[in-house]
Amino acid sequence: MKLLSYNVNGIRAALNKDFIKWLQSANPDILSLQEIKAHTDQFNISQFEDLGYYTYWFPAEKKGYSGVAILSKEKPISVKFGCDNETYDKEGRVIQADFKDFSAISVYVPSATNMDRLGFKLDFCEYFLNYIKNREKENSNLIISGDLNICHQAIDINDPVRNAKVSGFLPQERAWLDNFFTQCNLIDTFRVFNHEPFQYSWWTYRVKTARQNNKGWRIDYNLITRNLENKLERAYILTQAIHSDHAPVGIELKI
Repeated sequence: MKLLSYNVNGIRAALNKDFIKWLQSANPDILSLQEIKAHTDQFNISQFEDLGYYTYWFPAEKKGYSGVAILSKEKPISVKFGCDNETYDKEGRVIQADFKDFSAISVYVPSATNMDRLGFKLDFCEYFLNYIKNREKENSNLIISGDLNICHQAIDINDPVRNAKVSGFLPQERAWLDNFFTQCNLIDTFRVFNHEPFQYSWWTYRVKTARQNNKGWRIDYNLITRNLENKLERAYILTQAIHSDHAPVGIELKI
């Protein structure tokens, strides 16, 4: 099974950059999306269905903002929209699809480019940690995919010294990620296979040459619970896909 997670930074913008052609070629069994930034009346979902996908969209109430989705070749047993919190659900932060052997969750953690938003981000993170702990009581086979908006270690970010006081690499954010991995028994799949530096999934649009010069951050993850560790075969970043300021991150499992 191949699962890809992709912050598309606007599904309509991605569709204008041959996203459907790329999706047909990449052909994941499951595609988790973040920052779709659109309601389904603003684009044609049938083009995804024509490729054989069941599609589930959870946009923010505010058009042009946030939103997550899950697309799957196999029809899920059930789909849960939101995370039981009205404030976060209005922003379209979490969606879950349940299958026979596992549940897949797509999550978009708030950014805090405006430092006034940092408290909101950290509050969400704490809520989400406890939410996942409760999900694990129901199903211990979880795949959590998405943009966590946090780099875990110095290896995951360009210029860790200069960025040490920037949201996304703050000590309290990194400490939360440590705690999240530990308390929820999660594995960062990419680092199972790749321990090299300069492997990033996001490059700011604010610096035109950031992607060209690989001045990036690794903030997109596929996390799995330890029950699935023996099924994990590959994990990677598809840096050649350019529909967004992010790159898709992928895993393959024997499921």
